[in-house]
Amino acid sequence: MTLAANPLNRLREAFERLNNQQKMILLVTLAAIIALIVGAILWSRQPDYKVLFSNLGEKDGGNIVTALEQQNIPHRMSDSGAILVPAERVHEVRLKLASQGLPRGGSVGFELMENQKFGISQFAEQVNYQRGLEGELARTIQSIGAVQSARIHLAIPKPSVFVREEQKPTASVLLNLYPGRALDAGQIAGITHLVAASVPQLPIANVTVIDQNGSLLSQLKSKLTEAGLDPAQIKYVREVEDSIIKRIEEILKPVLGPENYKVQVAADVDFSQTEQTAESYKPNNSPASTSIRSQQNAETANVNQAVGGVPGALTNQPPVPATAPLTAPPVGGVPGQPGKPGEPGKLEAAGITAPLQAAGQPVSTSKNATINYEVDKTVRYTKQAMGSIRRLSAAVVVNYRKEAGKDGKPVAKALPEAEMKLINDLVREAMGFSKDRGDTLSIANSSFTAAEKIETAVAIWKDPENIAFAKDLVKYLLIAAIVAYLLIKVVQPLLKTMFPPPETAGAEETAALAGEPGLLEEENVELNHYEAKVQKARDIAQNDPKVVANIIKDWMTPNG
Repeated sequence: MTLAANPLNRLREAFERLNNQQKMILLVTLAAIIALIVGAILWSRQPDYKVLFSNLGEKDGGNIVTALEQQNIPHRMSDSGAILVPAERVHEVRLKLASQGLPRGGSVGFELMENQKFGISQFAEQVNYQRGLEGELARTIQSIGAVQSARIHLAIPKPSVFVREEQKPTASVLLNLYPGRALDAGQIAGITHLVAASVPQLPIANVTVIDQNGSLLSQLKSKLTEAGLDPAQIKYVREVEDSIIKRIEEILKPVLGPENYKVQVAADVDFSQTEQTAESYKPNNSPASTSIRSQQNAETANVNQAVGGVPGALTNQPPVPATAPLTAPPVGGVPGQPGKPGEPGKLEAAGITAPLQAAGQPVSTSKNATINYEVDKTVRYTKQAMGSIRRLSAAVVVNYRKEAGKDGKPVAKALPEAEMKLINDLVREAMGFSKDRGDTLSIANSSFTAAEKIETAVAIWKDPENIAFAKDLVKYLLIAAIVAYLLIKVVQPLLKTMFPPPETAGAEETAALAGEPGLLEEENVELNHYEAKVQKARDIAQNDPKVVANIIKDWMTPNG
């Protein structure tokens, strides 16, 4: 007997110590343990499945499943009807299916024109073109994030040679939006313009857009405008208010600290757009500062030489010079008039020089002056800017300051009046307070009430990921428990029967080994070492079964 053959002989002899029933139980138990371990290893190596497509129609779902089976791609169906494939092949499978035009989404595009039959009528060809155009537009609209599906109906009339009978095309768009999502006025206008620009001679007014609830979306913008609720104006007001709130918070944060104040601002914004033209006339100023437009002066002088008396020879003769000293002019001319001695007097008036007769004659003079002054006129054209702030209203609440009390606990105290005045001045400057504009500001000092914390997070036992992890953990623990039970309750008693202690071994075995003291001693050491290991494993399993389960779980991992 060689040393290499001794372990096999000992194992055979130990197995022979069992009866037929024990042999059967041992073999079945070992087979069950191996099957459980191999199954756990294969189970842990199974790929993680992720969603390939969801919310598919029956036709698209059947085509995709058929394509996956033809390509031998493993797949599953979830309870919600989604198609699952291995996580590492999701993108690859999507690209392969996209090359085949799957999923089609229940609509056909211009690929319908690729399979035209020979001899097709013009009417059928026009119908196919319209169907393809509707399908292409629906696919384009479905690429918008909030749109789950879309259907488009086009009404394209036949062209007519008569202008009076010509009709414009119309279009109807039905949108199925994702739950919790909505389209704003800009997106609705974009869909309307997209459809109108894709169909020849289709006016924007002839495009009707509704959602899955039957609400008319294409007139949303006009209704808001008619009601005076322009979304852009509301957005601008919020931006103005947020800007002022941010300025106030930035100046209060280093003074009071965060979470110790609350600020709200209401802005009254004037969106009216006015244009004004004014023409005003003011009274003339002082004569020195007036401007003369035109001036006319007229001055006349007449000397009345009419002769009066009884008609006759004496009357027609010139009068005799008077001899009274008061009426006779001095020799040499009229006083005050230049002249030479011996010359008769002269009269100068209104620029006319006339001889003055020896006898005094009546003189008449007249002066006329016309002056036209410039009129003081002001023409003013005023256009008021849209979006100016008419009035601001701000409210600020400041929290009490916490200070240490006599017992060491924090106590809330109101801020002093001087500090509140400082905060008031800071807020006024930050918001651009204007008394002429009618702005108002209210600052209050009050103790904040601690808000109750409401846990909105999903409970641990309700989290789908935790539930899946718990299921896998329970399965692994169940396998580990079954393996541990079979090892402790079935395999271990049979091993005791197969390998009894040395003192209870047969006399023949002892005698056979007596001639080889070194070998007997070596076998006793091996048996004792094995018994020690088994006993240690038994103690660990009884005292801390979780450790045994974790060790078995680590063995089952791919790298274990």
